[in-house]
Amino acid sequence: MTKFVKKSELNSSWYEIDAKNAVVGRLATIVSKIIRGKNKATYTPNMDTGDFVVVKNIEHIKFTGKKFQNKTYYRHTGYPGGIKETTPEKLHEKKPSEVLKLAVKRMLPGGVLGRKQLTKLKIYSGNNHPHSAQNLKVIELDKLNNKNIARN
Repeated sequence: MTKFVKKSELNSSWYEIDAKNAVVGRLATIVSKIIRGKNKATYTPNMDTGDFVVVKNIEHIKFTGKKFQNKTYYRHTGYPGGIKETTPEKLHEKKPSEVLKLAVKRMLPGGVLGRKQLTKLKIYSGNNHPHSAQNLKVIELDKLNNKNIARN
């Protein structure tokens, strides 16, 4: 019989990831799995069972190949003919955190659950952040292999 987790049984952890020299897509997959709760045995697709993730040093993030200049992000203003496009290079100059946030957002489910899970992502430039009181568990990307992503 399948066991369903209740809200009272949920407990969230906090993880810290240093994004220095990390590739955007690979970092986004790790972050999205933790935010969704897929690294836990209590994962339930229709509930928010995930943990919080603090990403620091976002200004040193990388793309592979020529994606930094050639990739295109589209958005629409809502007005007729209001499609806008930008590259990661231009977006990184204005808002360095937006590049990772967009990558993670597109890996989460659409709708209310995905928007709620995206609030568990905290992105900061530099080493300083206000979440040191949360007793963060550090995830070192260099030592991770694909099978062992933040297992408890």
